[in-house]
Amino acid sequence: MNRQKFIDKFMTAFFILVIIKVIGILAQLFHQSFWSVIGTLVIFAFVAFIIFIVLIRLEDKEKEKQASGRKGGAGGGNFYLEPSLFDKIRSKYEDLAQKYIDEKDYKRAAKVYMNLLRDHYRGAQTLQDGGFYNEAAVIYLKKLKNKSEAANCYEKAKQYRKAIDLYKELEQKEKVGDLYIEIHDIKNAHTYYQMVVDDYVNNNQMVKASLIYRKKMETPEAAQQVLLNGWEENKDAFNCLNNYFANIFDVKKLDSEIKNLYKKTPSDKKNIYLEALKYEFKKDEKLHSTTRNIAYEIIAEKVNTHSEIVNELKHFNPKDEVILKDISRFKTGRNKMFRN
Repeated sequence: MNRQKFIDKFMTAFFILVIIKVIGILAQLFHQSFWSVIGTLVIFAFVAFIIFIVLIRLEDKEKEKQASGRKGGAGGGNFYLEPSLFDKIRSKYEDLAQKYIDEKDYKRAAKVYMNLLRDHYRGAQTLQDGGFYNEAAVIYLKKLKNKSEAANCYEKAKQYRKAIDLYKELEQKEKVGDLYIEIHDIKNAHTYYQMVVDDYVNNNQMVKASLIYRKKMETPEAAQQVLLNGWEENKDAFNCLNNYFANIFDVKKLDSEIKNLYKKTPSDKKNIYLEALKYEFKKDEKLHSTTRNIAYEIIAEKVNTHSEIVNELKHFNPKDEVILKDISRFKTGRNKMFRN
């Protein structure tokens, strides 16, 4: 079979397939809207026209070769389309999709991407850009197996139950809690938030656990207890202590808590306590006396084994030049002692 005969038979088969496809599209009128079917028919007609033009060009090219006495290919049985023609067809599809996007016809653009370019991701993204979140979610879920994007689309579509089911499968517990809040299911929301807290605590992320209690579950007492546990159990001790103090807004209560907590502080954690006191000293003048006195006590206790700790005095006496000179003399004296 030479190329000309192959092209003729291919065109015949093509026209038969076009007729069958048109009948199939028209049959969709029984379960789809009229304009949806017309839209699909227009897209198909455009594609069929492009393919028809390509075939006509191939036929003309083959006739020209035969007229000039040239044979087409070894044995005449190999038929192929030049890569450039495929590129041109693809480019036409891309232009068509972009045309629909420019016209804000996102559904038609998505059909071009998915049906003609076989690019389901861009199809889903186009639907999402157009605000067709439910349709995009189905593509992400069924075609792309992307539960995360599907859940995100269902959430945007306010299909919270569907989104919750997917987020549960993805084990995004905090997100599940957030969506239960959206549908006013406080009990289930707190159940999942507590799971998040437990995970954070098990991973020694006490500050994050406290934020779930404080921000999501609105239980500041539980948040403070987690921070206190973190300080006492030496799990990110400084940040736990710093946040614990930061959440006490009454200055008198804060002053009292600084004193009480210091009494329970073991010697090996007093350096951390001193570091936290530097932040508390800056908050309010009413805290100066308590923080400075405790700082002096810690420095006096540690100076023999950690002489560099005297530098911390300047943080509690920022405007006292005498203290700065005393620190300098102390350090000089220590250096002379070690040299001798």
